[in-house]
Amino acid sequence: MGAVHPAAPHAHGLAGSAGDASGEKRWLASLERALGYVIEVPAVIAVVAEVVILLAAVIWRFCLHQPLVWADELASTVFLWLAMFGAAAALRRGEHMRMTALVARCSPEWRARMETLAVATPCLFIAMLLWPAFEYAEGEWLIETPALGIPGTIREAALAVGCVLMIAVSVLRLLRHRTRNLAYVAGALALVAAALYLAAPALQGMGNWNLGFFFVLLLAAGVLCGVPIAFCFGMATLCYLMCTTSTPLEVVPGRINEGMSSLILLAVPLFILLGQLIEMTQMAKAMVAFLASLLGHVRGGLSYVLLGAMMLVSGISGAKTADMAAVAPVLFPEMKKRGMEEGELVSLLAASGAMAETIPPSLVLITIGSVTGVSIAALFTGGLLPGVVLAVALAVLARQRISESNLKDVKRASFDVVLRTFVVALPALAIPVLIRSAVVEGVATATEVSTIGIAYTIVVGILVYRKFDLRRVYPMLVETAALAGAILFIIGTATCMAWALTQSGFSHSLAQMMAQMPGGKWGFLLISIVTFIVLGSVLEGIPAMVLFGPLLFPIARQLGVHEVHYAMVVILAMGIGLFAPPFGLGYYSACTIGRVSPDAGMRKIWPYLGALFAALLVVAAIPWISIGFLG
Repeated sequence: MGAVHPAAPHAHGLAGSAGDASGEKRWLASLERALGYVIEVPAVIAVVAEVVILLAAVIWRFCLHQPLVWADELASTVFLWLAMFGAAAALRRGEHMRMTALVARCSPEWRARMETLAVATPCLFIAMLLWPAFEYAEGEWLIETPALGIPGTIREAALAVGCVLMIAVSVLRLLRHRTRNLAYVAGALALVAAALYLAAPALQGMGNWNLGFFFVLLLAAGVLCGVPIAFCFGMATLCYLMCTTSTPLEVVPGRINEGMSSLILLAVPLFILLGQLIEMTQMAKAMVAFLASLLGHVRGGLSYVLLGAMMLVSGISGAKTADMAAVAPVLFPEMKKRGMEEGELVSLLAASGAMAETIPPSLVLITIGSVTGVSIAALFTGGLLPGVVLAVALAVLARQRISESNLKDVKRASFDVVLRTFVVALPALAIPVLIRSAVVEGVATATEVSTIGIAYTIVVGILVYRKFDLRRVYPMLVETAALAGAILFIIGTATCMAWALTQSGFSHSLAQMMAQMPGGKWGFLLISIVTFIVLGSVLEGIPAMVLFGPLLFPIARQLGVHEVHYAMVVILAMGIGLFAPPFGLGYYSACTIGRVSPDAGMRKIWPYLGALFAALLVVAAIPWISIGFLG
């Protein structure tokens, strides 16, 4: 973000002006710190409350056979507040998902202006949403929840309060930008608003063709300029409704809340927290050490270890960034010591992130189940074998491409070492089995099962691994809330945008066009793969799924494609796009975690993406890989 640039002081007032500037910075820093506590403390309390409520529900139902009928209702209410406090925390920390590939290529002057735009546009959107959010919450006062009997306003007011906090965050961030850049951005936004106002009659006369203007051109302009994706979705939807329809804006908060409040999505922050606990207690390190003792001595062995570790850790954390952060710091130093090139390493890491998208309990699996109605248990079962197919393809390629020039000091681990590392890793290796078994056997729902993993990890971390740093708990809970808030706010605004597209009749037109593609269901699968690779690269994974999943899954069913098979195909296609440079955000996350320059892997990653694409075609062509174990 741009720094504060005070006006040049007069010669005779230099000291005083410098003191004023310093005082202004201190004043802003104090305000930001105070606002941070106002946002973060309730967010942390909400995360802890979710874990306690859902874990209590599991214990009372499964152990005491006395279901807590109010648990889901209370958890859903707390969850909506968690989502909004988390979204505000993510905005304050600059962690909302955005594409910066174009911004990074601009001159410093234009980059500063676009960074200002990336703060001002969310501020404008939230300001436009604020009053409708308050009116929507007020209108829910007479509606009481069935189990607890509390007014609906207590739940729905979360969005309005979150908007107030995000406006405060945005204003404080804008004060750190240069006045000239603020003027440029204000003028540009005013010009766009005036142009939309004057063009409204013409846009109304275009029929559904105006969707291309709002949801392609306007949306793409915001994304390319580095505006966070969630706010691009929201702003495009508001502009469309205001310019071409008479729909009251109070509908928007309702659709956003509806998108964020699905019970299945309760698992998102909890699996994020579980992934961070796995890393903090060094369970991930123990799993990697065991795999390295088995395979580290063979040619390409550490590449196999990386792929295996990503599959194991993915089955625990559910979040790709957490997976890579748990594996790369443990393996990369030794891999570099063996003479492996940085570009190849980061390429393999990024490709393994795309490979593991369907390994349960993936957040994308949970999200796609929530927006399409597909069984989460079926998705968890169907996601295992496709991940294995892609892992085999990457392993074959890695063995040929990644050369280990320094293996003279590498010795095969003795049986005692393998046994010792296995015993150390066994409590960690049990977590994926525990999570999947709890869901499949009906002990807990996909929403609740993460709390079992959290409780297990805390107990094992303290009693077995003796690694539980209390000083990291608060920052970890804040990080959980912020990442969950960023994901959930995208889901909310994307749901609103999908609703607008549906109301326009676009979904029916799209269904007709896709259903008439040559080749029947195979042609539909092929065009879906290409579409989701592009969407995954440009929009990130979860927004693409929320936006297009409800539109395309009914078409797949109509053409005879099994919904679990289709889910695996589009999720893997989205993963390839997400980790494909130059636009895929996942690729840059892998580079950051591996501490490797993005330029080092920009050319070397394409063979790995090619292997993933070939394996994806195999998964698409053989439905049994996805549905063979569904029974």
